[in-house]
Amino acid sequence: MATVTVEVNGRPYPVGCADGQEERVKLLAEQFNSKVQSVAEQVGQVGDLNLFLMGALMLADELAEAKKGRQVQVVTANPPPQNNEGVAEALNAVATRLEKLAQSF
Repeated sequence: MATVTVEVNGRPYPVGCADGQEERVKLLAEQFNSKVQSVAEQVGQVGDLNLFLMGALMLADELAEAKKGRQVQVVTANPPPQNNEGVAEALNAVATRLEKLAQSF
């Protein structure tokens, strides 16, 4: 197992990863740090934990939207059964909650 030191919000953090995955971990950490810096610019330095939480939520929201977009493409090719409507509504509700949470910081 390899260890990579990444920097988030100006601080170094050692992260364990599989051998050969060091560059990928560094890239992911850079993306996360970018989100954290974006939050810090908006709300100030409110503590690493709060900044990390908001950065993680922003990335989770982007992932959910990307999955939703992919699902829309698949749905166009093969319409889903009617029972999937509840899943879309639940995802929309989660996205709405994340947006409200992001605005409260």
